[in-house]
Amino acid sequence: MEVFYYVVFGVLGIVVATLELSKNNKDRINTSSAFTSFKNNYLVVYSLMMAGDWLQGPYVYYLYSTYGYSKGDIGQLFIAGFGSSMLFGTIVGSLADKQGRKRACVTYCITYILSCITKHSPQYKVLMVGRVLGGIATSLLFSSFESWLVAEHNKRGFEQQWLSLTFSKAVFFGNGLVAIIAGLFGNLLVHSFSLGPVAPFDAAACFLAIGMAVILSSWSENYGDPSDNKDLITQFRGAAVAIASDEKIALLGAIQSLFEGSMYTFVFLWTPALSPNDEEIPHGFIFATFMLASMLGSSLASRLLSRSSPKVESYMQIVFLVSAASLLLPIIMASLVAPSKVKGGGISFSGCFQLLGFCVFEACVGLFWPSIMKMRSQYIPEEARSTIMNFFRIPLNIFVCVVLYNVNEFPMTVMFGMCSIFLFIASLLQRRLMMIADKPKANDWTPLNERNAEEAPLNI
Repeated sequence: MEVFYYVVFGVLGIVVATLELSKNNKDRINTSSAFTSFKNNYLVVYSLMMAGDWLQGPYVYYLYSTYGYSKGDIGQLFIAGFGSSMLFGTIVGSLADKQGRKRACVTYCITYILSCITKHSPQYKVLMVGRVLGGIATSLLFSSFESWLVAEHNKRGFEQQWLSLTFSKAVFFGNGLVAIIAGLFGNLLVHSFSLGPVAPFDAAACFLAIGMAVILSSWSENYGDPSDNKDLITQFRGAAVAIASDEKIALLGAIQSLFEGSMYTFVFLWTPALSPNDEEIPHGFIFATFMLASMLGSSLASRLLSRSSPKVESYMQIVFLVSAASLLLPIIMASLVAPSKVKGGGISFSGCFQLLGFCVFEACVGLFWPSIMKMRSQYIPEEARSTIMNFFRIPLNIFVCVVLYNVNEFPMTVMFGMCSIFLFIASLLQRRLMMIADKPKANDWTPLNERNAEEAPLNI
């Protein structure tokens, strides 16, 4: 492995450690012992859930290829996962609001464990079922846990500002430290112990089972709107009314879709961008470096969110602009450096610069997650939180499916340029959100069944 990778990883590690150790009283939030216990319980569960997810990620494509499937077949399996998340995500989100967020979190564990079990079969239909289950699980992961946390936090009477502490720690551990450990652990199982590419999925199922046991034994149930006469169609209409009647919610949904769409596209593009001529690059170590950069971003977010100024709506404009600039690097390097035609070898000079830019983008990802969680907790109505959050994922999943379907049709520079444009648009929308953040809504959102009851006499 080249020294360059160690240097980048080492510098990021030193910066993250320095940021964490140098926090002063202004960077810390004074909390109660009851909140600390509540927060730690959630962080344990969330870390176990993310471990189950991160263990699988690096080996899904590899496993399918060992079963003998072509790139096209594997692409269809991936599209099935995102399509499943799009089609069923809103339904499971609505059920979570009505039937209970704790039940939805347990359903996530069961669904993902079943998805892991399907990986033992080389049959295409069985693997397709696994991808569908995985898509449903992903929708639950990115909506039900956050919805449960916000509702339970408010139900227990904790201060609103303390939410930002839980969000930043969840990203720091779950999306950073756990991701690094999971990558190294998966590499140990597959390569060091020679247990094969299905071993990480079995390990993931074990972590998910442990997390489910903690949820069942220590979490209480909470709901969005437990009204018995509110069916799924009414919930969908209510969520649509909430988005249409409040510009803040609509802006937040557009910002989230634009950023996450660019992020998931980046996940598919970084490998060919760094090794366009089949250069030998350490994928696992680079992945760990990206996760360390994400930890850097979440550490910065922790400091920013603990202070009253600058507000999250303000600094996120800069984050989106920086992320847009970082994804322009492949385009800039392609125009300045003639592409090499030599196959193999180590990472190129152009690849080194792109790797640094990608680390900047991952730091922006680390800043994005706790910040968007904070804004969602402020703007999304509690009555339909899971439903609305999964509504936001519909355009995201459509976008990713289109990209996957046409990934071979466009040059890589066009794809990165498209992502950069989306991030620039997100910055403009974020500026608009900042301008109206303190303005009251023209019409307060109320549950649709209440609104219908108020309007009923007019229809007589």
